[in-house]
Amino acid sequence: MKSKSNKIKLLYLLGSIFILPVAYSQNPSIKVIDTDFSKGRLTHQQPITLQDAEKLHGHLCDGLVVGFLGLKEGLYSLYPDSIIDRTNTRIVSKSSPCLTDIAVFLTGGRYQFNTFYVNDSLPYMFVVQRIDNGKAVGIKLKPGIKPSRIDEMGNKAVHQLLSSCELDELKQLEQNFSNQLLSTPPTSAFTIVPIPNFEWQPQPNHHFIKTDIINKVVPTCNKN
Repeated sequence: MKSKSNKIKLLYLLGSIFILPVAYSQNPSIKVIDTDFSKGRLTHQQPITLQDAEKLHGHLCDGLVVGFLGLKEGLYSLYPDSIIDRTNTRIVSKSSPCLTDIAVFLTGGRYQFNTFYVNDSLPYMFVVQRIDNGKAVGIKLKPGIKPSRIDEMGNKAVHQLLSSCELDELKQLEQNFSNQLLSTPPTSAFTIVPIPNFEWQPQPNHHFIKTDIINKVVPTCNKN
């Protein structure tokens, strides 16, 4: 039994070493509807893909994948016809750069129009609400889905406590997790919680730290 367990661990480690970056062959999309010009009618339908979101955000990472897949599930629970009305949706997000970018991109929410704000005291990644009927849901990862090592190393990275080589290790862990999520049924990874009588209470705080640029001048890893 012990020999079999060790063999499984070895195969996992080898997979972690040689796994490819997140593949766009697994490029999820969401269908949205908007107005058709600056003063137009609600007729313009278009898909938004994970690759589109990467262009907005600047890079692909596990937070972007988590946000995209989780918010897609939450939005489809509010719009059963699977066409998301970005003129009729507002959202509250945690302050993560990945989650906030996904929040505004997929829902069309904007701070200046009172359809988006950030609140780190939420027990969810997002709370998303339809404006017309007030229905709202909270979205979060199920316990045990995300490897704890990612958060442990991520917290150190935010405080600039990782070496160059440790940053590369964290990147690989995030890529592995992203690939895992992209091959996992969303219902197995996310919990969508209806929130009756959700009250929209915008927060004015604009002083969150953009954590994805903290280590931008760290030199590359030299293992020689």
